[in-house]
Amino acid sequence: MDSRLAGRLDFTLTPPTQAPLPPGQHQLGLFEQRDALLVVPEGINAERPTPLVVLFHGGGGSAQKILPMLERHAQANGFLLLVPQSQFPTWDIVIAGNGPDRERLDIALAEVASRFTIDPTHICFAGHSDGGSYAMSLGLTNGQFVTHLIISSAGFMSVHEQEGAPRVFISHGINDEQIPIDRSGRTHSNLLKQAGYDVTYIEYNGPHAYQPPVVALAVNFFLEDLLVPQ
Repeated sequence: MDSRLAGRLDFTLTPPTQAPLPPGQHQLGLFEQRDALLVVPEGINAERPTPLVVLFHGGGGSAQKILPMLERHAQANGFLLLVPQSQFPTWDIVIAGNGPDRERLDIALAEVASRFTIDPTHICFAGHSDGGSYAMSLGLTNGQFVTHLIISSAGFMSVHEQEGAPRVFISHGINDEQIPIDRSGRTHSNLLKQAGYDVTYIEYNGPHAYQPPVVALAVNFFLEDLLVPQ
């Protein structure tokens, strides 16, 4: 099988070659429709290694809909937040397999790396619902550079090739009416633990929606070795 069809990304970290973007929200201007968005927090030094989170929206969603999940955390903790958008209503892997969305993600990652020095020890794929499924599937496939996964209410994982060993944070609502927890969060966390991954698994008393307090725990999971003790 072609590794790209299995979800393998071509992205590699390289030193920046372009001027950094100023603080704020930026459409990257890479695609005519459903462009990728980048949040640059205040105080970023483009020459110093900066953590990066790539956040994937749910089915029928968009960058603006999923942005509130992590935007304030990016601003408060100083990490870059890249929010791509699926070309169709949901991610290609959900519809038919890895294809145009994987290609567009490669382009967006390369654009961010051309403007900022990315911390190679803190690159996270995150997502909710279909976005969680996509983040988990691509993250486990691309552990050659993905170091952490933040997965919220994911329905499935599709992994044909495994690489590396990203640390994984999975959360799921006990009262999820769309994706029952027994066949998703509980099953995924157990399978990954059995495979030797470092997994943090949290259940919460809620429906098919991410919970801000749980998201805060996930951000601490991602940045715990960088946070200054109070």
